[in-house]
Amino acid sequence: AHNLTEVPNRFILQSSDGHAETDTVIVRDILEKKGGEVLLAARDATITDTVAAMCEKGVGSALVLDDDGLPAGILTERDVMRSFAAHGAKLGKLKVGDLMSAPVKTVGPDATVISVMQLMTSHRFRHVPIIDDGKLVGIVSIGDVVKTRLAETEFEAESLRQYISTSY
Repeated sequence: AHNLTEVPNRFILQSSDGHAETDTVIVRDILEKKGGEVLLAARDATITDTVAAMCEKGVGSALVLDDDGLPAGILTERDVMRSFAAHGAKLGKLKVGDLMSAPVKTVGPDATVISVMQLMTSHRFRHVPIIDDGKLVGIVSIGDVVKTRLAETEFEAESLRQYISTSY
């Protein structure tokens, strides 16, 4: 037996054994699993130093914050690759502020994974900072979103299989 309990912006599907899964995952759920660590870079940091930090941390972006602690720009792997053709060997000495993408689109922690996927697809970017109550609380990547959506789809399929097998 399953109980469907409404909570703000999503539903929780709870089985009789007490196990709960969401059928509409929100960004907050992703951040709870992966954490809120964000790589920050200064506008005047070199591309070489910033890319080295990105590689060390295994991330595809670095955020530049404004004086209020909110995203002013973002340097991504794509920004670096696009700039390489124009700058060649000089690229490493350029500053993050010279190459960063700005302004930065953000979402709140209650945004659904599907809405974040749509935002990323329509604007053709792969990283979205998360702002909660005027503060940076994390960042999600396309990898985070796809991984979460796949898990959500697998859960939905399993729920339907269980429903069908117990209904007949």
